Amino acid sequence: MATFLYKLGRLAFRRRHFVALIWVALLTLAGVGAASAPPAGSTSFSIPGTEAQKAFDLLEERFPGASADGATARVVFKAPAGETMTDAGNKATVQKTVQELSDGSEVASATDPYTANAVSKDGTIAYTQVKYDVSGMELEESTKDALEDAAQQARDAGLTVEIGGDALSTVPETGATEIIGIAVAAVVLVITFGSLVAAGLPLLTALIGVGIGVASITALASALDLGSTTSTLAMMIGLAVGIDYALFIVSRYRAELAEGREREEAAGRAVGTAGSAVVFAGLTVVIALVGLAVVNIPMLTKMGVAAAGTVAIAVLIALTMIPALLGYAGRKVKPAGEKSKLLGGGRTVGRPAKPNLGTRWANFVVRRPVAVLLLGVVGLGAAAVPAASLELGLPDEGSQPTSTTQRRAYDLLSEGFGPGFNGPLMVVVDAKASDAPKAAFTDVVDEIKGLDDVAAVTPPAPNKAGDTATITVVPKSKPSSVTTEDLVHSIRDAGAGVEADTGASVLVTGSTAMNIDVSQKLNDALLPYLVLVVGLAFLLLIVVFRSILVPLKAALGFLLSVLAALGAVVAVFQWGWLAGLMGVEETGPVMSMMPIFMVGVVFGLAMDYEVFLVTRMREAYVHGETPSQAVVTGFRHGARVVTAAAVIMMAVFAGFIGSSESMVKMIGFGLAIAVFFDAFIVRMALVPAVLALLGRRAWWLPKWLDRALPNVDVEGEGLRAQADRDADREAVRV
Repeated sequence: MATFLYKLGRLAFRRRHFVALIWVALLTLAGVGAASAPPAGSTSFSIPGTEAQKAFDLLEERFPGASADGATARVVFKAPAGETMTDAGNKATVQKTVQELSDGSEVASATDPYTANAVSKDGTIAYTQVKYDVSGMELEESTKDALEDAAQQARDAGLTVEIGGDALSTVPETGATEIIGIAVAAVVLVITFGSLVAAGLPLLTALIGVGIGVASITALASALDLGSTTSTLAMMIGLAVGIDYALFIVSRYRAELAEGREREEAAGRAVGTAGSAVVFAGLTVVIALVGLAVVNIPMLTKMGVAAAGTVAIAVLIALTMIPALLGYAGRKVKPAGEKSKLLGGGRTVGRPAKPNLGTRWANFVVRRPVAVLLLGVVGLGAAAVPAASLELGLPDEGSQPTSTTQRRAYDLLSEGFGPGFNGPLMVVVDAKASDAPKAAFTDVVDEIKGLDDVAAVTPPAPNKAGDTATITVVPKSKPSSVTTEDLVHSIRDAGAGVEADTGASVLVTGSTAMNIDVSQKLNDALLPYLVLVVGLAFLLLIVVFRSILVPLKAALGFLLSVLAALGAVVAVFQWGWLAGLMGVEETGPVMSMMPIFMVGVVFGLAMDYEVFLVTRMREAYVHGETPSQAVVTGFRHGARVVTAAAVIMMAVFAGFIGSSESMVKMIGFGLAIAVFFDAFIVRMALVPAVLALLGRRAWWLPKWLDRALPNVDVEGEGLRAQADRDADREAVRV
């Protein structure tokens, strides 16, 4: 591995014009494809095999032309103080608005509140439901403008009007904080390298890699039905790892220059050693992201594969474009320890170098490993305590900021019709196998009316064939409550009895039931996913480190950091701690996919730091140092760079906290805090403490396993042996 990458690095350095041309051409091609592609569709929560999805599919089959996947809008009206919606003037305004909405070219239907029983009991609130022929992301801008114009005209007439539903769906905005994250990364790189040119290389290559990845996703979004958040998450992860991977190679290049090597040789050795770590670190991230497919939720699978593709591009760019750009930079990239003239000149001559902070910290930990280990474990354990109160759900309009019209419409409907009105359940009765379909429909309605937490049940609405009917059930509780979840299970249990008596099957669907099924499926998949991803990465790390205990320690440390990060997410987004600082306007259940997504992404990123830091220790140990000396050596060479990489990754992830999409906001915060826990507590404190306590046992591997495993040579031992052979040949010639 190291020898191949060494040759690749030298080749890219020499053929830099060709390498740069290839990457610029790929970026241009992806950009053209993205510019000419149709927009991405809305994120779909399709969950094959679940009851909610089966019911949805049955509706498509038995109610053809009903546009089950079409966008909807609820235009909610509230009368001025002292008036009601049934007053003549207000009624005329609403009916005029409904008529205007009905005339739209993409509108399938718009209900009249006064004939559809859509006026609240106190008469102050009414709504019309508008159904469209296409999904929210496919609606033309003119249709959305017509919807907002109709609402504004009703406002001008004196009514309070808000719009809910997915008809106003937009691609989430990340906000200015994302730019701030990149700016922080730039500052950290300048401080780390002491050179503007060296600092600019990781940023440039990361932006090119993310540009290719995101543009490719955008180009394929319509064809592959990628959700609107897919490119945002790919950008988040691709930008973070892209900067980090390039950072490690540039840092190793400067270290090789400091040892007196020529620039082409230094580039080859940097790619051969640090590049090997980049390859295996990237593999762990890719395994974790692609492994999301085991959950069998198409949206999550596509998000994982898209992000994994961006990570793969980041690895390839780090291995090829970084050495090419180093060739262009020439002497502007200084050896380690030197700064550019702009930032303070070169190193001081004649003064012995002081031990850096990484060396001093490693010496401290090696002297007091037990105290550091206990303090780190107790601290992470305390941070993980809130995770015991974790409640899972999926965001709805009730979790949006109160400044949005969707949230205000949600609140008005709750005020006028009860909290459960925003999450109605759709019960589908399939009576095709029943001898008396109408009687079966009536039995289902009677069973549901007898259940707790039911506010209203509509009469059955059969299809033309009369063998299938839909029944709308309005719960008393809000959609994300545990009580509503219990009601869904109660209806399904009651349906089993109806099927036994009449032969008609009962299925529950709707957005609320779909969210409940998604949460359940994610919970069921978490343990198998954890075993698969951690197991595969554990085997990969055994190959890299040639050790059993080091990969085991890495996996256990990762679990600690993930639990602590989940605890922090619960504290902020569920309990409301520091919610104002994070821009969280509404607390509630944590997004259902958060635990499994954090397990996947954080594991991959955690193994990045493990590989980069511990391979340096392994390299020192293989070359004859004692275990304690190897820990110190690893920190002397790697701590500064790993710290910089972690700060950069935290800054990039934290930049997404400013997103308008609650899912992206939560993921950005969760990943940022997880990187903090993993990099600065687990890898910087617990790892050296455990290795100091284990001593030589840390690097133990059974002889039979050592013989069976392939030798990937991450430490670059083959390069050292090759250099020794070359030196011997030179000596013989002399």
